[in-house]
Amino acid sequence: MLAVVAGVVAGCGVPVEDSPRAVDVAAPTRAATNAPSAAASGPAAESLYLVRDGSLVAVQRRLPAEPDPQRLLTDLLAGPTEAEQDRGLSTALGGRGVVASVRLLEATAYVELPEGLDGRNDDVLAFGQIVCTLTSRPDILGVLFTRQGVRIGVPLPDASLSQEPLRAADYAALIANG
Repeated sequence: MLAVVAGVVAGCGVPVEDSPRAVDVAAPTRAATNAPSAAASGPAAESLYLVRDGSLVAVQRRLPAEPDPQRLLTDLLAGPTEAEQDRGLSTALGGRGVVASVRLLEATAYVELPEGLDGRNDDVLAFGQIVCTLTSRPDILGVLFTRQGVRIGVPLPDASLSQEPLRAADYAALIANG
């Protein structure tokens, strides 16, 4: 019996060759995209706000650890996963260097914007995504947008601009029910 087991195990190995040879391994390919391929799993959750049919839609993703504000924005800027795209979700933030940095100070997230994003009214969904995503954390009560440390006005759903700390309630008109 022992001889049979030894023979079977020896037969499962890689054959020995006299000299090395090149091996052509074709890597699997997929369409180039910045979107994550799948949501991670884990005990912590993050809420991200994506876009469907002109509305903001909350999605939940599982993570190995509670995300800090920078991780939330990094995940948001990466866009929807393939599964989320299959559900019709997209982003108003795609392809833009929208956020330079984020810092949390006394329950307010200060989002520093690079030059070029000017707070136009047609960017209301993009700003709504950022505000709603950040304020989904219980320790963030408002979001201020700055450029070179100076507050800037960002669009609200009523086409006005605000330099005040913003909350998800400010974008309630854009949040899809259910």
